[in-house]
Amino acid sequence: MSLLPSETTCHPSGDSPRSICVLGIGNLLWADEGFGVRCIEALQRRFEFADHVSLIDGGTQGLYLIQHVQAADALLIFDAIDYGLEPGTLKEVRDDAVPRFMGAKKMSLHQTGFQEVLSLAQLTGQYPAQVLLIGCQPQELEDYGGSLRPVVKAAMEEALALGVEQIARWGGEPVPRRTPLGEREAVTMDELALVAYETQRPAPDTACRIGDDRFMPKEA
Repeated sequence: MSLLPSETTCHPSGDSPRSICVLGIGNLLWADEGFGVRCIEALQRRFEFADHVSLIDGGTQGLYLIQHVQAADALLIFDAIDYGLEPGTLKEVRDDAVPRFMGAKKMSLHQTGFQEVLSLAQLTGQYPAQVLLIGCQPQELEDYGGSLRPVVKAAMEEALALGVEQIARWGGEPVPRRTPLGEREAVTMDELALVAYETQRPAPDTACRIGDDRFMPKEA
């Protein structure tokens, strides 16, 4: 699909988008900030999709994600969002409300960057016809090297179910994974996959909210 500006303000709408982008954003090194990335990781490990579905670990890349947004007819976003609700609560936001919502109450720099991505896509006339943001209220962010808190990890199951349902409605043909992922095929590095990330972390009394030696080595 061409990345040049189109003549319309968005991709043509319809029941079966030609290109579906599923994007997880956030920083998995900061506890619940990693919710979006972990959702993408789980989707890839559990499901296979039609060729026109792309799973993207967007991390904190900001404007570098513009090409993925511009190329998509339908965009599904997973992210940790401060809704001011109980931790683990999920909320869906759709279409033109998504950039306005992400700009209303930012909790991290990556959300500032991604709001700019959406605004730029609109300005260039290459904004997806359909957008769904599935956000989860975080419980803990100030834990460098930490993982998802139990209430947020539990919420992933509902978030994944909502996401798979939407991808199916868009014609993305999700089916349980039949072919194991090959070495280095995962969207997240093997060393940062959820199980490895949690099992290799130091005990809470030496790491929790203080730092993880894998990322903040102590001086000799």
